[in-house]
Amino acid sequence: MRIEILDEAEKDLVEGFAFYERQSNGLGDYFLDSIFSDVESLHLYAGIHGLHFGYHRLLAKRFPFAIYYRVQNNVVRVYAILDCRRNPAWVRHRLA
Repeated sequence: MRIEILDEAEKDLVEGFAFYERQSNGLGDYFLDSIFSDVESLHLYAGIHGLHFGYHRLLAKRFPFAIYYRVQNNVVRVYAILDCRRNPAWVRHRLA
């Protein structure tokens, strides 16, 4: 199974990195390492997560983030990596 992180999800990662790096030097790197570990787990577990707003949603293990993805033809496409503390209406709009 191949994993693709789409441009919008990459922007989400950059924003998350910047936020955590402002909190503490080096925390942004830890954030990225943790999220990429969660994304890599999709090689084994893609498709088992519940559907939210039409996407499978994997909750990150160490940070309050959700990874929204779809599986099509043996390809996992990550559409968004969003902070779970955001308003659900904003998340729905972002994923629309």
